[in-house]
Amino acid sequence: MKNLISEVKPRSPAFRAGIRKGDRLLMVDGKKIQDVLDYMYYAYGDDSVFTVEHQDGTREDFEIKKDFGQDAGIDFETYLMDNARSCANNCVFCFVDQLPNGMRDTLYFKDDDVRLSFLTGSYITLTNMSEREIQRIIDLRISPINVSIHTMNKSLRCLMLGNRRAGEGIDIVRRLAENDIEMNCQIVCCPEINDGEELKYTMRELSALYPSVNSVSVIPVGLTKFREGLYPLKAFTPEHAAETLDIIVGFGEECYEKYGTRIFFASDEFFLKAGRNIPDEEYYEEYPQLENGVGLIRLMISEFSAALDECEDEAKGTPFSMATGVASGYMLSELLKMAHERHPKIDGRVYAIKNDFFGHSIDVAGLITGKDLIAQLRGRELGKRLYITNRMLKDGENVFLDDITTDDVERELGVPVIPISGGGDALLSVMMD
Repeated sequence: MKNLISEVKPRSPAFRAGIRKGDRLLMVDGKKIQDVLDYMYYAYGDDSVFTVEHQDGTREDFEIKKDFGQDAGIDFETYLMDNARSCANNCVFCFVDQLPNGMRDTLYFKDDDVRLSFLTGSYITLTNMSEREIQRIIDLRISPINVSIHTMNKSLRCLMLGNRRAGEGIDIVRRLAENDIEMNCQIVCCPEINDGEELKYTMRELSALYPSVNSVSVIPVGLTKFREGLYPLKAFTPEHAAETLDIIVGFGEECYEKYGTRIFFASDEFFLKAGRNIPDEEYYEEYPQLENGVGLIRLMISEFSAALDECEDEAKGTPFSMATGVASGYMLSELLKMAHERHPKIDGRVYAIKNDFFGHSIDVAGLITGKDLIAQLRGRELGKRLYITNRMLKDGENVFLDDITTDDVERELGVPVIPISGGGDALLSVMMD
């Protein structure tokens, strides 16, 4: 049930007022509460009146005495206080559509919910929003939000998103910009569709919306081997990746001269596909698009180097191994080499795992499966433990994308499997043991 209260914390303002588990929140100070965004906006002031509906259907007002910003002490049955809104598009590049059958159900859910964009940083397309929701973003100053743009060409956006209303999203972006709502945007770049002149047009149009459009990441399309019956997309060749990279970097330099920021950032994957060196820290400014794979490698190198310079400990010398994707294999090997030169006792090996499950064009560590780890590491020299990035696992669990668990991998390979979270300092820490 929408807005159903699942718990009222003991001694909290709501508990002291008399609200209990099983009640349903209807209004705060006479304002109707539709979901978590309404609740966060209206219920985090100071003293308020909460209108609830009891399980017997009766309604009652409760005076909540609390300080400004203090939580009332209520938990709801669902995080959003509503169902998550699924995607209404049929994007030609959708990664979910490229998953094989038989994986866990949650992997096939496509969310496209503005509330999650604000609260968790997910990207939305703006194709399933009502007028009320658009106006609420403006009225409540819900900012920043993350928007999947892909192109500013309306007809092309309809094609790419497989939605005849997708072009309207561009009008919404302009409207949000006019009302000073900050947006971080992304472009999934597909060869011969929204690259070249189309990419230049999109970047020009978005740059004109600065500073509301705060940053834009450009990411090469990812293609698995499970594309039968899907739109015929092409992968980036090294030459085409280099040409596209020159466009992104060149236009970013123009923006830097004009606005003091590049606005547009190419993902690490573009540099790797083009065979180019990862830029220095200066390129990434304050890493505004880190979660989109923009600057992850440079940040890791910088943190690792700083931690290495400050490290006064002595390595224990316990032999270990590290498994990663092909894209980051060379970088990780170089960091291990740097650490070994300073601390010769460090005894480690890096294994770059080819993605047989999804196809070799998928080369990031986060999409490595348990089966590929087992198949490619069985019989290899692994030392006393195997380190992996926690990005390979489901959040908070020890399960890979193919439902193989770390326990399964440990049993097959005969070594403990230890996920690493954090940056370069955490990486050096496990190397030093």
